[in-house]
Amino acid sequence: MYINKVILYGNLTKDPELKSLPSGMHVNSFSLATNRSTKDAATGAKKDVPEYHNVVAFGKTAEIIHQYVKKGNPIYIEGRIQTRSWDGQDGKKNYRTEIIVDSFQFGASAKTAGGIGSSNAPFTASSPSGNNDGADQSAPDAGEVQYPDEDINPEDIPF
Repeated sequence: MYINKVILYGNLTKDPELKSLPSGMHVNSFSLATNRSTKDAATGAKKDVPEYHNVVAFGKTAEIIHQYVKKGNPIYIEGRIQTRSWDGQDGKKNYRTEIIVDSFQFGASAKTAGGIGSSNAPFTASSPSGNNDGADQSAPDAGEVQYPDEDINPEDIPF
């Protein structure tokens, strides 16, 4: 068995760019920044090292992200890694590794200070088939948006 699963929580480095494919399906691309805390070997001081990820969403997911998420906003992404290649105008082979969004959740903001897992989270979306490569891109129905009625008690979690 093989696994290609990515989970990221970070901030957008620029506004998402919404485009349409010749088929009419929407595609949205944006960059997501995550930080890794490390200790400086020389000084012992804690520092954050940023990592930047190219992220792509398709269909209704792309439209929702474009509509509600802007530069600097946090977002939680679940997806898969995909590397594509193409021949550039100079004849050189180019490569780009991207995270293809399978599902996402808006992060905490001034309006939703609770963030991931809180009852204040405004929206959670996932592709109906679990695959956003263009197969079935229907709008998320009410059954896919989950709003907990009450806060989760950590003592209720079985592990």
